[in-house]
Amino acid sequence: MFDIVNEYFENELFYDGNLILKYRIDYPQILHNWCNAYKFNYYNQKIALALKNYIESSLFQDAKNTYEFNKANNYPIMVYEAIYTYTITYNQDNIISLYSDQYIYSGGAHGLTTRKSQNWNMQCGKEILLNDVYENNPYFMLNILKSINGQIENEIQNGTNQYFDNYCKLVLETFSPKQFYIVSNSEIIIFYQQYDIAPYSSGIPTFSISY
Repeated sequence: MFDIVNEYFENELFYDGNLILKYRIDYPQILHNWCNAYKFNYYNQKIALALKNYIESSLFQDAKNTYEFNKANNYPIMVYEAIYTYTITYNQDNIISLYSDQYIYSGGAHGLTTRKSQNWNMQCGKEILLNDVYENNPYFMLNILKSINGQIENEIQNGTNQYFDNYCKLVLETFSPKQFYIVSNSEIIIFYQQYDIAPYSSGIPTFSISY
């Protein structure tokens, strides 16, 4: 298990004397001074810095434009918000797995969250791919899709979640082999983005898959 600490960027941005944008970006850093830990740290710091630069340039400019429009039309001042968080889901056996959620509110009824995942083999400092997890199973994709559709059917029958009527087609069309994270030595979670297969109210759909 690796010692992982949280680093962050946080700020409030003002324009014309008013707060129009606030953000917080959390990112993980390993407390080990060796090559593969450096790769992990550099990768995550780079993501955080790129997001910080985007927020303080493009998103801030968008917030200023919105402020000017609202002011000219006597609308209330709207505060943009950006939040980047991460969750470590596995940290054992030289493997680190995590997912990050990037939430941005820029008007409307609600913001939008985008989820990404990282699966690291720290022994060699490389990404673990989905086919690496199922290296001895040539039919793993078929099994995964069957399991996802089966779980969706159960959730619909039990009334525990909502999905689009053509979810079976969308499950295949929007599936991404990059969208998974490890939770144990025998289980992964496959996830879809908001609106991929379900309405916003269903959040980010996740499915537990054994391997």
